Amino acid sequence: MDDVIVIGGSFAGLAAALQLGRTRRKVVVLDTGLPRNRYAAHAHGLFGHDNRSPGEILDLARAQLALYPNVRTLKARAVRASGSIDNFVVVTEGGEALPARRLLLSYGRTDHFPDVPGFAECWGKSVVSCPYCHGYEVAGKHWGLLYHSPVSVHVPPLYNHWTDRITLFTDGHDLPRDERQTLEQRGVVVVDGPIASLAHTSGELAAVVMADGRSVAIDTLFAHPRSTPSSNLHEALGVTMAASSVGEVIKTDENHQTSLPGVYAAGDVANPMSSLTVATHAGAMAAIQAQQSLIV
Repeated sequence: MDDVIVIGGSFAGLAAALQLGRTRRKVVVLDTGLPRNRYAAHAHGLFGHDNRSPGEILDLARAQLALYPNVRTLKARAVRASGSIDNFVVVTEGGEALPARRLLLSYGRTDHFPDVPGFAECWGKSVVSCPYCHGYEVAGKHWGLLYHSPVSVHVPPLYNHWTDRITLFTDGHDLPRDERQTLEQRGVVVVDGPIASLAHTSGELAAVVMADGRSVAIDTLFAHPRSTPSSNLHEALGVTMAASSVGEVIKTDENHQTSLPGVYAAGDVANPMSSLTVATHAGAMAAIQAQQSLIV
């Protein structure tokens, strides 16, 4: 029996596995090889790895983990999880049943792109979600913001730290008059009407094409597509969920433990702030707490 099964082998999961490996715990990491940020050419803001590709960082982490004989990484998808503390079982898509004393859920989230031609091709390149991750490289350029919720009208003041050219695309949503006036007073151009497509060249955005035929040239579009957890194992385990700005996330306590004793969670699946730094920190801390819980 393994001490901990880490379900999800991206930044949070590998950070957790490293901490557990160094405490000489027996660990299995289940990794589908489909990290959420695989669309991005470069990762930013992660200390010591700024401007490297996410894939390069993960490959380096896997190579380092391979030096620990007590850590196994399996390219497999977990399809079932059950049990209780000290007696969990995870079943992979291939039918292998893996027992463990603790579980650490770090399988992240899946983004669901809108049905807008060009959106998927530009995602991670010129259509992005986080100014802290991508804002520096496009500072001073013309930014677009795709409306996704009432929160959208409060975002431009943050963007003003990088640029003073911002266009908000309502995509058919109605804005309250007072909020529209506030935006316009801040110099934000509001474009009404549904979006038809994104004009681009190999993922580099050129313009937002409206349903009425208008074409609005911008350099970068900030968007926040709907996302859901990348697995439903939390449902099978019956852990408590919490509402957030990006949808439901797994609720954890100050020790990164879920409502089910012995099950921990870290990364985007448990935190609405999508950040490599935050994810790696959470993974490491969840691992430390899981390790301490194993001490008799």
